[in-house]
Amino acid sequence: MNDVQERLAEWLEHVTDAELHAELESLQNAGDVSAIKDAFYQDLEFGTAGLRGIIGAGTNRMNIYTVGRATQGFANYLNEHFENPTVAIARDSRNKGEEFVRLAAGVLAANGITAWVYPRIEPTPALSFAVRDLGCSGGICMTASHNPAPYNGYKAYGPDGCQITSEAAAAISAAIQEVDTFADVRSMDFDEALSEEKVRWIPEEVLDRFIDAVAAQSLVQLEGAQAADEEAPLKVVYTPLNGTGLECVSRILTKVGITDVVVVPEQAEPDGDFPTCPYPNPEIREALERGIALCEEVNPDLLLATDPDADRVGVAVHDGEDYTLLSGNEMGVLLLDYVAKMRVARGEDLSRAIAVTTIVSSSMVDALAKEYGFVVRRVLTGFKYIGEVIGQLEAAGEADRFIFGFEESYGYLSGTHVRDKDAVNASMLICQMAQYYKQQGMNLADAMRALYEKHGYFKNATISVEYPGASGADRMRVIMKKAREEAPVEIAGLDVTGTVDYAPGIGELPPANVMSYLLEKGNKIMLRPSGTEPKIKAYMFAQDKDEARAQQLLERLTAAAREILA
Repeated sequence: MNDVQERLAEWLEHVTDAELHAELESLQNAGDVSAIKDAFYQDLEFGTAGLRGIIGAGTNRMNIYTVGRATQGFANYLNEHFENPTVAIARDSRNKGEEFVRLAAGVLAANGITAWVYPRIEPTPALSFAVRDLGCSGGICMTASHNPAPYNGYKAYGPDGCQITSEAAAAISAAIQEVDTFADVRSMDFDEALSEEKVRWIPEEVLDRFIDAVAAQSLVQLEGAQAADEEAPLKVVYTPLNGTGLECVSRILTKVGITDVVVVPEQAEPDGDFPTCPYPNPEIREALERGIALCEEVNPDLLLATDPDADRVGVAVHDGEDYTLLSGNEMGVLLLDYVAKMRVARGEDLSRAIAVTTIVSSSMVDALAKEYGFVVRRVLTGFKYIGEVIGQLEAAGEADRFIFGFEESYGYLSGTHVRDKDAVNASMLICQMAQYYKQQGMNLADAMRALYEKHGYFKNATISVEYPGASGADRMRVIMKKAREEAPVEIAGLDVTGTVDYAPGIGELPPANVMSYLLEKGNKIMLRPSGTEPKIKAYMFAQDKDEARAQQLLERLTAAAREILA
């Protein structure tokens, strides 16, 4: 405990920000040992996803000092590896986002690195696009994605527009470790840097080019979009969940002829408190309740919801007595099937085509690959690995082989214009797909049922168990150690036919803290600690030709996974 008390004393001595200093004094005066420990027991870890944590005072929090230290380390890394480096910076609607952007830009400027900054909130994929469009050495996006409202984060990108590689993350992390938070961070005033052109605003033309690049991924002839809209007019309710999506999603839908769009008014404007859904995650029904309520009034064909940084998208459609939320796996399968179907319809041979998904995504992808003839590549969880495959194809002059990538956590991409998941691109495709099925008298729930009936019922579920604080981190390590060393012989009445430990690396996959239990008849359970939150995720895969049996098996596997993680 002495170490955290010493850190608290050091911060009290050096912190000049009034708000943070008051929080530190409150910690000291309250004498809450666990709160002090949680704020200072570690430095906020910089990994392949950069930083992510609760906003507040302490080394284990997101604040101007942890952001400054990380940016100084990133600057040192860039200056060592690039000549005259430049960095593109964006932010979502999170609290403190603008403050963190101005600080990071000032640190880069003080280190001789030109910072290109989006003048207002923009989606994460627009940042990935800007890195490549402007020829930058790297990128920074201040975002905590779909985390709860108290969080913010710092995603670092490489010159390819992907989130940084494991190797780069390790090198940047090592550089950060060499930085003293209060003595080594060089900075200059943002406005001064702007006047000296050491910081520059990203021109509007860059965002225009991003929208054009998304539109280029349309599988419908845009000049015929209006005609298609007249044949089967699509009505959409859309919510950006108080995040960044409204501008770009509205622009792309208008561009492709989807004009009957009703925006959820309470969730339209940017708000880092996310007052209608403190957990702004389009995967969960709570976040979509306002949208569903509006749907009951205006009766659209679908509800579209993008997360705060507009790289993920969730969908709900009217189905029976209620609105059904399509899962990330279901939407990924639907979109992949639609992309393949449309490409075949225009005469393309898919034998060289490549679809990329993750090791925790639906096995139904393999059934689609068998039907259409494309190749499936599976990568580790994290869209940067999908982006890396695109980069490899591009380097080989084969970027045209990539047709679609998705991960089960609601991230999709159909083009090579960015190297990250793109809810702007996905929103366009989803609406065009919905219109395609509407012309056949079907909605997206009907379309998914048709795929199940054709290929079998591949059911998936994901659960997360949280382990907060310093003790939680220890508990997570114990659970994963036991999962590896004491593997069960049966789970939910099914024999364990094998195990796959991804820790040492499997084939071309780099090492990952993932454990998989292979069960009879193609079923399985996978365990993976989150890289951005204090929780372990369990992924369940159940399959059967009968829907009821597949669902019952999925429920048994889910119950078994909860016991493993207890």
